[in-house]
Amino acid sequence: MKYFNAEELAQITGGMLNKVDDVKVCKLMPPLLADEETLALALNEEEIGNLARTKAKIAIVPLGAAPDNITSIEVERPRLAMMKLLTVFYKEPSTGEGIHPSAVVDETAKLGQNVSLGPNVVVCAGAEIGDNTKILANAFVGENTKIGKNCLLHAGVNLGSNTILGDRVIINHGASIGADGFSFVTETPDNIENARKDGGEIKETNENQVIFKIPSLGGVKIGNDVEIGANTCIDKGTIEYTQIGDQTKIDNLVQIGHNCKVGKACMIVSQAGIAGSCVIGDRVVIAGQAGLADHLTVGSDSIIMAQAGVSKSFPEKSIIVGTPAVPRKEFIRQLQTMKKAEQLIKKFQSYEKILNSELPGNEE
Repeated sequence: MKYFNAEELAQITGGMLNKVDDVKVCKLMPPLLADEETLALALNEEEIGNLARTKAKIAIVPLGAAPDNITSIEVERPRLAMMKLLTVFYKEPSTGEGIHPSAVVDETAKLGQNVSLGPNVVVCAGAEIGDNTKILANAFVGENTKIGKNCLLHAGVNLGSNTILGDRVIINHGASIGADGFSFVTETPDNIENARKDGGEIKETNENQVIFKIPSLGGVKIGNDVEIGANTCIDKGTIEYTQIGDQTKIDNLVQIGHNCKVGKACMIVSQAGIAGSCVIGDRVVIAGQAGLADHLTVGSDSIIMAQAGVSKSFPEKSIIVGTPAVPRKEFIRQLQTMKKAEQLIKKFQSYEKILNSELPGNEE
């Protein structure tokens, strides 16, 4: 277990040290859970107040919030400082060294230097794995899949054929990258086609409808420094690649359909669903449980709010809210209109008795 003194912690975080005592710590905790060997993380007003009752001898606090009774490090961006500290204290999962005896590696696969494969890992024909990449137990690497350097694949990850990963990609437990896309066609027009043709109505039906699967011959291409959460699914393209840009971070339980192109440095939050053939610009944030219909474009630097139902394309720098989704300003205008309508109804109700009494036949 490694210990850090106050000066080292200040250097790691880039913060301003206010030293009361000499301290050494080996772990991080909120103030009320901290002991004398713990760095207390007091990043908000509630936790700053809890420093009065902490057993810790040192704390990280925002600028201007240094307590008098213990050593502290003041930082301008608390969450950024926390990230730096967690990175230092973080211990990577143990993968062992080299190839586990139970791993199955095709003779045509190419492994770089210092590659680690855990128990029951399967690496198929034509696959390539870059230097220093670690793959944990029960992962599957499909045919002709290429994995870059310094990647980490957690237990149970499945990479379909023709998947390409850049360098320093992290994929968490149970993710599926490169499964067949949800792509089908019917022999005759289906209900969706009929509704579009007939102005939103379904006039004709076919009880003997047959649905044919469209095979996916493409793959998935993922850039450098991408992280993909547990049980997320990214489907391969029909003919081309489904693409995820450099630095994009994808949460758990996200679905990204076939042929999608997601830009650089995007943040896609848990349970978001993106239907096939969407184009997402750079630095787009898609909040939890948002849903996008197929073949849409969302411009760079846009924000899609939680549970938004996006059924049309939006330009860059849009803030998208609601179901059906509209620009934020339009959403606020709608709320204001509903509020005004509520006030008008109440006002009308207050005069309703007077109005009715003035009508012929209603005189008292």
